[in-house]
Amino acid sequence: MGRNASMSGNTGLLEQPLDRLMATARQVRDRGVGARVTYSPKVFVPLTTLCRDRCGYCTFATAPGTVESPFMSPDEVVELAERGARAGCHEALFTLGERPELRYAAAREWLAEHGYGSTVDYLVAMCRLVLSETGLLPHANAGALSADELARLRPVTASQGMMLESLRDDLAAHRGAPDKDPARRVATLEEAGKLAIPFTTGILVGIGETAADRLAALEAIAAAHRRYGHVQEVIVQNFLPKPGTAMRHAPACPQEEFLQAIALARLVLPAEIHVQAPPNLSDEGELESLLQAGIDDWGGVSPVTRDHVNPERPWPELERLRGVTEAAGHTLAPRLTIYPAYAQDPQRWLDADLRFPVLDRSDAEALGRDDPGIHLPERYSEARNAGTGAEVELTGRRSTAWYSGTEQVTPVLLPGTPRATGPVGEVLAGIRAGHELGEDEIVTLFSARGPEVAAVAELADELRAEAVGDTVTYVRNRNINYTNVCTFKCRFCGFSKGPLSLNLRGSPYLLSLNDIAERASEAAELGATEVCLQGGIHPDFDGDFYLEVIHAVKQAAPELHIHGFTALEVTEGARRLDEPLADYLTRLRDAGLSSLPGTAAEILDDEIRATICPDKITTDQWLDAHRTAHHVGLKSNITIMFGSVEHPRHWARHLLRTRALQRQTGGFTEFVPLPFVHMAAPLYLKQAARRGPTWREVILMHAIARIVYHGHLDNIQASWVKLGTTGAAQLLAAGVNDMGGTLMDENISRAAGASHGQTLDEDHLTALVSNMGRTLHRRTTLYAASPTSVG
Repeated sequence: MGRNASMSGNTGLLEQPLDRLMATARQVRDRGVGARVTYSPKVFVPLTTLCRDRCGYCTFATAPGTVESPFMSPDEVVELAERGARAGCHEALFTLGERPELRYAAAREWLAEHGYGSTVDYLVAMCRLVLSETGLLPHANAGALSADELARLRPVTASQGMMLESLRDDLAAHRGAPDKDPARRVATLEEAGKLAIPFTTGILVGIGETAADRLAALEAIAAAHRRYGHVQEVIVQNFLPKPGTAMRHAPACPQEEFLQAIALARLVLPAEIHVQAPPNLSDEGELESLLQAGIDDWGGVSPVTRDHVNPERPWPELERLRGVTEAAGHTLAPRLTIYPAYAQDPQRWLDADLRFPVLDRSDAEALGRDDPGIHLPERYSEARNAGTGAEVELTGRRSTAWYSGTEQVTPVLLPGTPRATGPVGEVLAGIRAGHELGEDEIVTLFSARGPEVAAVAELADELRAEAVGDTVTYVRNRNINYTNVCTFKCRFCGFSKGPLSLNLRGSPYLLSLNDIAERASEAAELGATEVCLQGGIHPDFDGDFYLEVIHAVKQAAPELHIHGFTALEVTEGARRLDEPLADYLTRLRDAGLSSLPGTAAEILDDEIRATICPDKITTDQWLDAHRTAHHVGLKSNITIMFGSVEHPRHWARHLLRTRALQRQTGGFTEFVPLPFVHMAAPLYLKQAARRGPTWREVILMHAIARIVYHGHLDNIQASWVKLGTTGAAQLLAAGVNDMGGTLMDENISRAAGASHGQTLDEDHLTALVSNMGRTLHRRTTLYAASPTSVG
């Protein structure tokens, strides 16, 4: 079997000059992934170093007499995994020898004493333990396994792997290694495909095989993938001789052969398979050549543990790896152990028990969340009434990474050093040449990483200066959330109370008209120029309730601008009165309503609305409500709630649909991104959403909106309620020109778990804006200068 060289049309690749082969491989790689290169931040868990095999190059395998225990204990496993979690890892890579119990009595006895029938049984238990205690996603690299063993690991691992190494069955390196029989390893690869396991495999270059043998192994991997679609990455690993091994005097893999093997992998394998080369097995000066040969992934890089398979080769420091990657014109992005294409199809590729742990560590592209800090599983005490704050309490160890609504300080990504190549650079160049963004181009901008983020923000900031200059605006206002009782069942909302939730998240309330009038009067006395009216859709409301609220406010404080009632509220009010929406909005306007908030937009894509707010108004209904409002003379704004279940393509559609309406009516005054606050949101508590956007995604949302709306909408607002004032201030370098309102008594974000939201200190805001070299001015709701504006 293994002696047969490739007989396919790919054999001509072996005759190509190396430089041409590498150039073609780069082109294929760039068409598939652009400038992005990924890596997996991981902790290495060597569950056992005992192995029944004796490979001629291996220093990992040991004998019982050289170790204190045949296996790591559960406490040791958890302690090591926790170190990885504290260092910001996403993956727990379980590496172990193959079936040591078949060779060593000590291994059999240890397993029996602890209640396990095999090494795989113990591995299953430890993967489950690490997943539950730390949230790290296990990847099991347990060698040649049966279909039953693979299946038992599937519910506790996000991915699995096994190096194919070579199909040669006569290699001296594999004498004494029954598990390296090519037929056994190909069978494992096939069974993993049948079980829909996201799988990592690879070849080992320089252990006595020929280039034709490598080609044959790559073709076998490609064939298995074409049958099952399960091979997510292929590792091309170069052999290095190690002291104390049978092959200690063998020559290291020649660099040219290694580069040829990488290029062959990129050209022979289907384009969707990622190609990886371990960075610690090459000298730093050789790393760029690996990129030139076509890799798009550096594999697992651990800030905590050494490479136990190659202990003499330390991992490169992440910043040095980033420097090499960026110097070669690429950007570096952390990923999960499961690649995005598989994570985004969880019904097929993940056991039900793994779907939320993967989602919980994912960003909007299903890569690893890249905010620094610790990402731990969130556990909550019993829900209770906590007033206007979060109505569930987090217990146990706390994550330290930034999330929208938390008190954690936002990472500092701006100002940065702008540089963009590849697809992001091409889109930015097109914008500067006058091209208008379409859906695909917007999605490309949302993929920006590293210096690309600064490049997108730089363009947005230029367009901001062109549109509105250096003035930063805000409005003095008060929120009045008149009821938290709602008949609708929005799954993201921690504020509303329905019949099934009255005892779950605090007490239901309904303000009287006198209460509303009193709060409006207080707001006016404190210098507010606007009152923002929003609430749940109470079952007792008819459309006249909203008119009564307007009358109450106008009688108490006639000078206040009433910014009120979402598209859902006015649509529902008109429906309950059986009145045309245009007529109803006209009556609201004549009573004193001045503008509509853009909330209830969430994501203007019905695919997503079916998940997050299935009984709410549709995309077309939201757009029609605002179109009608504009036609009767009511201004409004655009919002987007992002970071729950949607992806960048949905963001792009939202931006384009609202831009199209703005072109028709010109009735929108501003765009307000609202990051999803996850902590007490039902969608998150039911393990069906991400933890809101990453800070990188927040920056890009504001910056890309500035670019998309340029020439159509001048004002981009940062929601300090969701982001904190320091986070909002950083966005002033990404196209933002407005800091929103002072928001006395904002309850909706706090009910979802946000720590901010109870009145903005204007002196603090002035200082933040001044530190960014900008001037602060108070405005009206419709962006006229306030007579008492400060600077």
